[in-house]
Amino acid sequence: MKATGIVRRIDELGRVVIPKEIRSTLRLKSGDPLEIFTDRDELMLKKYSPIASLGQFSCGTAKSLNDLSGYLALICDTDEVICASGNGRRDVTGKTISSQVDEILKNRKSYVANLSEGGDIVPVTPGDCPPVTAQVIVPIVSGGDCLGAVVLLSFEEGAKMEQDACKLARLSATILANQFE
Repeated sequence: MKATGIVRRIDELGRVVIPKEIRSTLRLKSGDPLEIFTDRDELMLKKYSPIASLGQFSCGTAKSLNDLSGYLALICDTDEVICASGNGRRDVTGKTISSQVDEILKNRKSYVANLSEGGDIVPVTPGDCPPVTAQVIVPIVSGGDCLGAVVLLSFEEGAKMEQDACKLARLSATILANQFE
């Protein structure tokens, strides 16, 4: 744990204000759910990720998607790539999602782009990554809340996301979303 040097008082209703600098650093937004942990005399807050709570199920879904489509398959929550399966998985697993993917999630609409057709490829994570030539990003929406995304990526020159791959990604997003209803 890292000390911040910031001290806050608990008000009469038991509330504590999390400083803006910490909320920005941890990408906490108004309305975000937090998990509360205790360990002896320590209180810990952690941003709650419903997708991460599915753990093995999410990773199994990514593996099945990769096996069926041949593309790099990712399962993301609203902050980072939770699990990935396929060539290039080590480059993205555990990394923060890009602001462009965050915007797609906010809009709750699928995004398909093929470089061979002049589409705009959106970086999934900030920073260096192998050059993506085709992608599909499908938000996972349950009860009106966006919980994350299912992403398929191709690195092959001239690749095009076919309708079958898009349907697989949508089906996977729907199955993951149904785990929360």
